[in-house]
Amino acid sequence: SFEDEQVAALLNERYVAIKVDREERPDLDEIYMTAVQLMTGQGGWPMSVFLMPDRRPFFGGTYFPKDDRYGRPGFIRVLTSLSETWKNDPKQMTEGAEKLTEALRENARRDYAAAGELPTFDELLRQGANELRSQLDPKWGGFGSAPKFPRSMGIELLLRAFARFGDARHLEAATLTLDHMAMGGMYDHVGGGFHRYSVDDEWLVPHFEKMLYDNASLAALYVQGWQATGKAFYRRVARETLDYVMRDMTDERTGAFYSTLDADSEGHEGKFYVWQVEEIKAALGGRDGKEFCERYDITTRGNFEGTNIPHLSKPLEDELDVAGIAAVRANLDTLFHERLKRVHPLRDDKVLTSWNALMVSALAQAGLAFDEPRYREAAVRAMEFLTTTMMEGGRVLHAYRGGKAHIDGYLEDYAYLLAAALDTWEASFDPKWLERAREIAGAMMERFADPDGGFFNTAGNDPALITRMKEVFEGATPSPNGVAAYALARLAKYTNEPRYREAAEGSLRSFGLALGRAPAVVGNLVFAYAQLAGGPKEIALVGSDAQTTPLLDEVCSRYLPGRALARFDPANGDAPALPLLKGKDLVDGKAAAYVCENYGCKKPVTEPSELAALLEAAPAR
Repeated sequence: SFEDEQVAALLNERYVAIKVDREERPDLDEIYMTAVQLMTGQGGWPMSVFLMPDRRPFFGGTYFPKDDRYGRPGFIRVLTSLSETWKNDPKQMTEGAEKLTEALRENARRDYAAAGELPTFDELLRQGANELRSQLDPKWGGFGSAPKFPRSMGIELLLRAFARFGDARHLEAATLTLDHMAMGGMYDHVGGGFHRYSVDDEWLVPHFEKMLYDNASLAALYVQGWQATGKAFYRRVARETLDYVMRDMTDERTGAFYSTLDADSEGHEGKFYVWQVEEIKAALGGRDGKEFCERYDITTRGNFEGTNIPHLSKPLEDELDVAGIAAVRANLDTLFHERLKRVHPLRDDKVLTSWNALMVSALAQAGLAFDEPRYREAAVRAMEFLTTTMMEGGRVLHAYRGGKAHIDGYLEDYAYLLAAALDTWEASFDPKWLERAREIAGAMMERFADPDGGFFNTAGNDPALITRMKEVFEGATPSPNGVAAYALARLAKYTNEPRYREAAEGSLRSFGLALGRAPAVVGNLVFAYAQLAGGPKEIALVGSDAQTTPLLDEVCSRYLPGRALARFDPANGDAPALPLLKGKDLVDGKAAAYVCENYGCKKPVTEPSELAALLEAAPAR
């Protein structure tokens, strides 16, 4: 409708039209989306909201066709009717705006605090996992029916429940979903990385847009899936996803990551990604082409508008040896270079601190788990950019483009960046990242904390905002409040500083009602609860990089959710001032590992097999 000249002329004649980039201004998006939901009972994009001159909303909706259609008013009718009402009866609109704005503020003041004691962590984790399994598609995985979105946090909660309780049903639900997401067309088998979501139950036909935050969350999730199961398929998917981001979504000059890749090229959604049989055979030759088409279900009839989205019926690792997988990968590489000749989808080169921080965490976790220096180095380089260019006078900035950082950061920027600093510390053991974590945490607590517990999404210094919102539930991106609480709990574990623990505990109290009633959709709060309850293991390694590598590999190849990890080399001087490293030393001149809980440590060990026995001795948190 906006592209129609008649609509544009009417907008310009009677209104001040403002187009909002909801990625740059998630605060405005959240406020006015909530207003539309309160008015209509539903939300979505595109969204149009009509405001008073003082920015209070009085009417809104999602998609309006140009003309009346299917019982919906057309945009021409809406624009005309509202402008006439404003001219003839402005009091009606003013009163409506007052009522809606008060409803918005009341909504922002919702009391999520629990009336009594919270259930135990085990009760919450089991309840959340059971809720997720009740929503599971038993054939294709995922939760509910199409369209299917990759609910990374829900799958992680299932993995944690399996690690804690050993209930195979939780693991089966997680792996069913992980398998089908990565075998289906939502995964780009030729170039790596995930598309936005699946429009069908089978994960076959995606919305072809690629988002940085999806690929960050899913790469980290497949790393955890590999740690929990040892499945080489998951390791390959994680690596291919990270390699895609490093190849196609990275600013070579700064090391930062771009935001999105469009779904369309040449005016057609998905055209860049789909294939015909003859294209495959021309690129690979008759025999390899025929075999590839059979494996990836490429047919003359097609599976998407007469073309084909490559997908698998089973992982390569389930039916091929190493040489066979290498041969398939060589064919995929040939197709990748053939695909480069096509018109590329447009790339949004905007850099967002929050999404970049998610990718830093994924790279740091993968670098540690896979012992892959490329990923660790990419994480550190991006963090250097985020903590210099994207910070100014102790403040975090939200967006960067064309050499300029701008827009005051939101809670998501601070919370995700705090988590990324902790992940970078664990991947590098460079103490400066713990210092950065302290700085970010202090600024976040000062600028966003609600005296009643938890954090507002905005810093409160923007007079243009008609209210301050708080978000607790996980969505397409992790809950900023959940990530903040979990990261503060992790930082408290490393530093033993009460202020971090108290802030995290305040969040749990503030959102206790949501935590107790719906743990499946507040996963990061559940993980924060586990961290504060003291269960996750603390592991200290003492020795040089080379000496401790076998011990570190033993730790990082295992699924140990929430574990704290520190290392130092006595040859380089005194240990960092961390409770976990206090009093730790080599054992008879050998590298040593200390496994602790609440800073109480078992006898140090020097052999990987001894460390394995200690790590297996108690269930994970």
